[in-house]
This record gives sequence, C-alpha cells and structure tokens, in this order.
Amino acid sequence: MSLLLFPLPLRRATARIGFYAGLLSTLFVAPASAQQSISDVLSFLVTNRSVPTGDFQADAQAAAATRDAISGLLLTEIATLPISASAGGFTYRLHPELGTVSRSSNSFGPFFTERTLTSGRGRASFGFSYQSARFSTIDGRSLTDGTLVSTASTLRGNSEPFDVETMSLHIGADTMAAVGTIGVTDRLDVSVAVPIVRVTISGQRIDNYRGEEVVQAIGSGSASGLGDIVLRAKYNVLRGESIGVAVGGETRLPTGSQENLRGAGDLVVKPRLMASVERERVTAHADIGYALGGVSDVFDYNGAITLIAGPRVTVIGEILGRRVQSVGRLAALTAPHPQLAGVDTIRLTSISEAAQRVVAVAGLKWNVAGAWILSANIVRPVTAAGLNAEWVPTASIDYAFGR
Repeated sequence: MSLLLFPLPLRRATARIGFYAGLLSTLFVAPASAQQSISDVLSFLVTNRSVPTGDFQADAQAAAATRDAISGLLLTEIATLPISASAGGFTYRLHPELGTVSRSSNSFGPFFTERTLTSGRGRASFGFSYQSARFSTIDGRSLTDGTLVSTASTLRGNSEPFDVETMSLHIGADTMAAVGTIGVTDRLDVSVAVPIVRVTISGQRIDNYRGEEVVQAIGSGSASGLGDIVLRAKYNVLRGESIGVAVGGETRLPTGSQENLRGAGDLVVKPRLMASVERERVTAHADIGYALGGVSDVFDYNGAITLIAGPRVTVIGEILGRRVQSVGRLAALTAPHPQLAGVDTIRLTSISEAAQRVVAVAGLKWNVAGAWILSANIVRPVTAAGLNAEWVPTASIDYAFGR
C-alpha cells in the first residue's frame, strides 16, 4: 500500500499550534489513496486517525477494535450467508404398501428455512442463486452518509466537537451459489453449495477542524473468488400425514479468503433440528441450529409459512434470526484528554457483547415449466444490530431431475 503524506494547510496548522501546544508531531496527517486487499483497505481507512488526543495507544486500540468489529460483522454476514434450503421444490414420498411414488407436498417449500420433507430416493435437483447486498448501516449508525464519527475532541459541556473525524464506507457483497441436492434414500438428503463471492469496499475519512474540512484518506478495493463451500445432510426421523421432524447437519469448509472477507477462515459445524406442519394450502416450518467455529459461535432460529396460491405458485414469508456470540458491537467512548484540561476525546471502538440479528423474507416460487422453478425474494432487516442493507434481493432457478 502506498501512502502520500502532506502537511495540513498553514492556516489550519497555525490554529492547531495555539490549541495543541506541545503536540507539534500531530500537525501532520495522511491524505492517501490505496487499492489493496479488502482487509488492507478497511484497516487503512479505520486505523489512520488524525485528531490529536494525547494518547496514541488508546487511539490505536480503539481503531483496531473498530476495524476488527467491522471485519467480523462483514465476515459473519458472508460466512453465515443463508443458502437456499437443501430440499428442492419438488419432494416425493414412497408408498411401500402400493409400490408407488407421489409428491409429498404441493408447496415448493421455503427459501432458507429447512423443511422436513426430502427429495426422495434417487431424485436430485440443481440450481443457481444470486444475491446482492449493499450495506448501509452498522449497529444503527449510517455507513454511507459521512456521519460515522471515528474520533472527536470536544470542550467539556459543549455538545458539538471542535475537531471531528468522520468516515463514509460503501461495502457491497454479491454472491452467486450453485446448489445441488440428491436423495440418497427416501428419508435422507445430502447437498452441496458452492458460492462465488465478490466483495467491494470504498470510502474516505474527513477531518473537520472548526468548520474547515480536509480529506484525510481515500481507499477502495474489490476481490472476487470462491467463498466457503457448504456441505449438508438431512434425515427425516418422523413423517406423518401432516407433521414431520428431521435432524441434519451443516459443515462450512474454509475455502474462502479471510483476508478478502470472503470466508471465515475456519471450519464451521452446525447441527440442526427441523419441524414442519403441512396442510392442504398452507404449510409451516421451523428450524434451529448452533454453529461452532468460524468468526463466532452462532445460534440460528428460522420460521416460514408458505401459501399454495395455485398449482404452479407458492408464496412464502420467513423470519430468520441469529444470535452472534462474540463479534461485538460499535460504541462511542468518551475520555478526558490527558494533557488539555476541559477537553474530552470521543473514540469509536467496539465492546464485546452478543448481538441479535433478525431479518424478514418475502417472495414467491413459480413453476415456470416442467421441472423448472424460478424463485425471487427480498430480505429486509428487522433489527439494527450488525451490518445491514436496506433491501437484499435474491433470485434463483432450480431444476429437478427424476421427476
């Protein structure tokens, strides 16, 4: 990464000399432009702060904590990216007493919540999905409008800082996944999902000293490649006329680049429990799972309702929740300036606590022809915790073999 170093404008430097007497080494900042790995760009934008606080160690610790929190939240979003449910839209059941096979449900199933039904012995499905996310907020703070305060100095008792440094970050993630499922037996499905992820980041850091703005840093980067490959299995342990229970497991292999925020960098194992209720026109599904490893341990809880709107259309609504144990959340901490009486320093940092993340999903599945199913949905955040995009559209197409 190349950095260009320039002094502040003379008028501004002179004003700071009067205020920050004895802190001459802080009169120089680093406007810069960089195009490196995603982690490099994020680290550069977040950790190179210019507001003189008199405590370099505290600045460095807060900046590193902020960088790690943003990286962790983005990795959590990508590494726990919901892949379309393992069972295809067409599910079948063997009737041993008759020796025949028939569709086990007229519903094409949820998008991300697992249902207990399986594909059927020897039946397979294959599909592609595409999801695009443009993250706009983090823990309720705007990422994009330039109001994210990284460091500020205030006169005690004043609400407005006289020296404040703000950031704007534009972070995007586009994921295309190939998903395949096969029925090993009438009750057992195995599946694999191979995601290709593109992560982009751009941003700048601006210092405003008594109304005069100076750009401190500009950075951008992008990276594309393989994400973490997902292996899944599901076994239907209870199958009644209208209810079902299944157990399953999911393994995410560390095939994505952690440096470019495309993968968790560690093996993730998640056992799962699923339950379904099937009625003539409405079905309900729920699953829970606990992911061990990766960026953080994560408890998942999902629910879905599907409405059979016609022989070729299923309308779906879902709620997807997760409790992330250890990534933390951003917080602004205030401390007295160690050298200047009556001056407080505000630093953006991260505090360790679990976070609850909930999103709502709405969309439909359409059997366009034969064994082809076209799906489209929108994901909308319900909670402010974590890294959020206003809307996340997803589209997929699936084909069922052996129908």
